[in-house]
Amino acid sequence: MNPLEQELSYPYADTLPESGKTMEILPGVLWVRMGLPFALNHINLWLLEDTLMTDQGPVHGWTVVDCGIASDVTRDTWEVLFGDLHNHLRGLPVIRVIVTHCHPDHVGLADWLCSRWKAPLWMTAGEYAFARMMSAALPGADGTAMFPHFRRHGLLDPAMEEQIQERKGHYTRLVPTVPASYHRLQEGVPLMIHGRAWQVIAGYGHSPEHASLYSAELNLLISGDMLLPRISTNVSVFAIEPEANPVQQYLDSLQKYSGLPQDVLILPSHGKPFRGAHTRIRQLQEHHAARLAEVLAACATPQSACDIVPLMFRRPLDAHQLTFAIGEALAHLHQLWFAGQLQRNLGDDGVYRFVVQPN
Repeated sequence: MNPLEQELSYPYADTLPESGKTMEILPGVLWVRMGLPFALNHINLWLLEDTLMTDQGPVHGWTVVDCGIASDVTRDTWEVLFGDLHNHLRGLPVIRVIVTHCHPDHVGLADWLCSRWKAPLWMTAGEYAFARMMSAALPGADGTAMFPHFRRHGLLDPAMEEQIQERKGHYTRLVPTVPASYHRLQEGVPLMIHGRAWQVIAGYGHSPEHASLYSAELNLLISGDMLLPRISTNVSVFAIEPEANPVQQYLDSLQKYSGLPQDVLILPSHGKPFRGAHTRIRQLQEHHAARLAEVLAACATPQSACDIVPLMFRRPLDAHQLTFAIGEALAHLHQLWFAGQLQRNLGDDGVYRFVVQPN
């Protein structure tokens, strides 16, 4: 455990759900952990006992929050859960699927789960739209848009270009389909789950319109990727929105969580459930402030986003990791650029470089 983690409280210590098993957090609140084939090797999924009114009357079962990637391993793990009548699911059906945001580990199996159980999908409009666009590989939202974007920001290595080109179907492999309709989650509109009102907190910077869910009655926050205990949430500039300012959007979004109780139990998408919301918000603010200061100092001379990557990521990166690293380096450059601390210039080689704004 690193020093920052030691400032947080982990009520379940190192206890984790076993593969194909649930772990009860509170009565009617279950934790499932699915594997991922990345360096970030797991995602936490949550099941909430619920009752929905339908045309046939009330239906009792489980609302699933996030789904895992579309893979045989993930589907098989879900089937093990559904088939074990002795676990916490008690043989009850899935009656609703909620997805916090459009990234593959969260939405990948949504269509399969919704179809298998004839259950509705709930997402924010921004996340649903992006999931549909990327799953359909629409121009600008598909993988082929990546390398021209990265080239403009200094990635000129042909070998790395080839590796990145091989990843152009990455999203569609992990999210082959998205349900054709959905119910909208919206900030300011309470979401009723099992007779309790949950607040939808919309977050920006990590994804278009990320939804976290907060129950004051349970003092419980399903934070998705907005508040993680061990790692900082990725905030990147991507090809489809080439002049975005996601670092500022993310920092602004963090303020929405500052009014929650310090002892709220946070259920994150990665890592372990923890308490210490205000502490973690402060840590993340300080993390980005330190990164911005480093980037600003480096830009005493002109720097591209690729020039900044080794400053921010001091370890070898594969092609998958490098795409996020360039996006995050560019996001920090953009925050300083929008704040008027840097100016941006397009070189004769077609690469954007940033330098400290002259007095």
